[in-house]
Order: sequence, then C-alpha cells, then structure tokens
Amino acid sequence: MKDFSFIHRFVPAPTSPIEARTLLMLHGTGGDENDLLDLGHAIDSGAAILSPRGKVMERGAPRFFRRLAEGVFDEEDVVRRARELAGFITAAVVHYDLRAEQLVAVGYSNGANIAAAMMLLGIAPFPKAILLRAMVPLSTLSPVTGIVAQVLISEGRLDPIAQPENGQRLEKLLRQSGAQVDLILQSSGHELTENDVTAARQWLESAT
Repeated sequence: MKDFSFIHRFVPAPTSPIEARTLLMLHGTGGDENDLLDLGHAIDSGAAILSPRGKVMERGAPRFFRRLAEGVFDEEDVVRRARELAGFITAAVVHYDLRAEQLVAVGYSNGANIAAAMMLLGIAPFPKAILLRAMVPLSTLSPVTGIVAQVLISEGRLDPIAQPENGQRLEKLLRQSGAQVDLILQSSGHELTENDVTAARQWLESAT
C-alpha cells in the first residue's frame, strides 16, 4: 500500500455506495479534515467524502504545501507534496473500496492549488475537479498532455488573493493539457458563496 499517513476523515455514502461518487475535499490554509464536510454534503448529499488534512504547518495553520510569501509558492515542495497526496488518494481508494472513476476533487484555495498541481503533473487519481479560488501552482512547469479530465474553476471577481486572471491562466494550462474546462466568475472575494455551491452542484449533474 502507498502512503496512507494523512490524517483524514472518510464519510461513507448514505445510500447506494457502489453507485455513489466520492468527493475528495481539499481544504484551504488553516482548515483541516473537518473544514469542508458541510460543503461536500451541500454539493452532493449522496456522495461519500474523503477529506485529508494538509501536512505542512504555517504558523499553526495546516496547508498542503509550503509558500514563501503570499501568492509565492515553494514549487519544489508543491511537486513533492502533490506526489505524496496522490499516493495517499490512491491508497485510500483501495482501502475504502471506492470507484476511482467516480472520484471528484473539490478544492478551496490552497486545496484547489494542490489539486491543480496533481493534474498539471499528470498524477491526479481523479477524473473530475472543482477548483474554488484557484491559482497556478507551478509557474515554470510545461504541463503534460493527454489529460482526460473535466474541470470547473470558480473564481471571485473581487478576490485580492486569487485574482481572476489566475483562473484564466490555469484554464489555459489545463486546456493545453487536454482537460475540458469551465471557468466561471462569482461576484465575491476569496470567500465562498451559495452561488459556488449551486454552480458546483449543477456542473456535477451535467458532467459526463
């Protein structure tokens, strides 16, 4: 079994576990394995939820990778942590007897960035992703090609951290890799809104 050392929560699907999708909930800076459970239930009340806690600590706040300053990432650490997290997810799929093709990453802020990194590196164990307030995690990377994935990026028009152009750049990189990408802008800042939940739910219902 690969790395299974992440502190995490697993919530089984309430009904029809064989047919249910699994939402991989990836928290933002300062969150933990419990932080996005309600968001996951709101997006898909019938899904199982797998929610790991980031291993990196920044002044007591959990993250999925190191940063050097606000918006400046330690990209060597991004790559290492992305591979470590991908290994955990693969192990969790086996451990909890999940359907890998039904795995959907739902990342917020730092969690969205680590999900994007896994896709750009070609190591993502999930075929769909919802990236909320995402940035480009690897500025010098030439993304792999041939990615078969569907991605929703939801950015805030007034976001001072993940400014809308970040989502546009990420959309371009993922499209170059082969992913199908939808980019939407919310009338909000870095915080999540009910519109994000509605958009994510509708996107999942329409994604094939």
